[in-house]
Amino acid sequence: MALSQNNNVKQKQPEDFIRIQDLFYLCLAKWRWFVLSLFVTLGIAVLYLLTTPAVYTRSASLLIKEDSKGKSMAGDVSSLFSDLGLSQANVNVNNELIAIQSPAVILETIKRLHIDVDYQINGPFHRKTLYGSELPVRVVFTDLTDKENAKLTLRVSEDSTVVLSDFVWGDGSKSSKAIDTRLGTIVDTPLGKLSVMPTSHYTNETSPLIYVSRTNLYSATNACKEALTISLSDEKVTVIDLSYNDVSTQRAEDVINTLIAVYKENWIKDKNQITVSTSMFINDRLKVIATELGDVDEDISSFKSKNLLPDVEAASGMYMEQSRETSNLLLSLKSQLSMANYIRNYLTGPAYTNQLLPANSGIENSGIESQISEYNTLQLQRNNLLANSSEQNPLIKDLDQSLESMRKAIVSSIDNLVVTLNTQTANLQKSEQQTTAQIAANPDQAKYLLSIGR
Repeated sequence: MALSQNNNVKQKQPEDFIRIQDLFYLCLAKWRWFVLSLFVTLGIAVLYLLTTPAVYTRSASLLIKEDSKGKSMAGDVSSLFSDLGLSQANVNVNNELIAIQSPAVILETIKRLHIDVDYQINGPFHRKTLYGSELPVRVVFTDLTDKENAKLTLRVSEDSTVVLSDFVWGDGSKSSKAIDTRLGTIVDTPLGKLSVMPTSHYTNETSPLIYVSRTNLYSATNACKEALTISLSDEKVTVIDLSYNDVSTQRAEDVINTLIAVYKENWIKDKNQITVSTSMFINDRLKVIATELGDVDEDISSFKSKNLLPDVEAASGMYMEQSRETSNLLLSLKSQLSMANYIRNYLTGPAYTNQLLPANSGIENSGIESQISEYNTLQLQRNNLLANSSEQNPLIKDLDQSLESMRKAIVSSIDNLVVTLNTQTANLQKSEQQTTAQIAANPDQAKYLLSIGR
């Protein structure tokens, strides 16, 4: 029985070999079709590559520097981010990630580079895009709105004359009327008033037929955003990677560079808001202090003239020196107390709910100054998100709650500081009374002058 099975296996092996061999010879007999199919496939691939414009990618990296003061947040805010599994640095970078690809930044980039208008010429296999050093002229559409599309063709001659034709509106309406004009001249066309301006790369040569296509700014913004890729280099670093795809390498580089430049300008503008708020606060305080000092000088001068007083400080000697030191301390405490009350009113006033707090307020308390700095940082993040969203955004609502908690924390800290300053002031006033009582000469006049000075 085993011998019979072995014979069957040996009989099947030649049959299988013969079938594979027959298939091989069958394919070999049709080799012309295989070669033809290979050439046709390669031809289609080559034709596709020749007729499809090449797309290039340009990349850049942007380092987001963290403010040393922004490493610590108030308790409520820190717990909020920790509950989400995010560090404060990552949250800040994610905010900048959203800001740099916001429609406002991309729209400003498009306007600066004028890339809402595309220029092409016929090539051997496909149209070639003109940009930068390859673009001899630029079309300025005067009457078109931001929402309108348009197309036309133009040809520039050696004598700087321009022939415009093949006008197409955004709705598909066409006009084949040819219009002659000159470079730099505004002309009436079916698309409204426009002008053809020479660029710095213009030469007095006849140009090929240029196809001009103007895309509305909203579609151009969406197209630019689709070609733009922005991501974090790594979760543990604050580096943002940017890349842009375009058929023109120079245009891709310009978009990346301009996008970063616009983002930096907006960032500096946000930082300047704190400086402006602080400057306004200082100016208001200087006006009040100048008025008070003017009244003090006038009171002292009138009192001395009326009572014919000599130099009280020199006459009082040692006791007056002690009194002066006490007065300086009292003045410092009262100034801090005035500043603390001013900041508290600023925080509790409904008109300043979403406003930045003045930095460097003069309160000699590092904890409160740090809280104010952290509050301003979070307020800027909230304002930046609101510029591209609405108050119904859950992130903005969370930030509003965090800001409210920070305001309450700062008010509580200021209240504690006020209690401390009042206690210190009361103690110094008692010490001043003891020192003043020991002044031998002209005690009444000395007391009055000291009160005026304070």
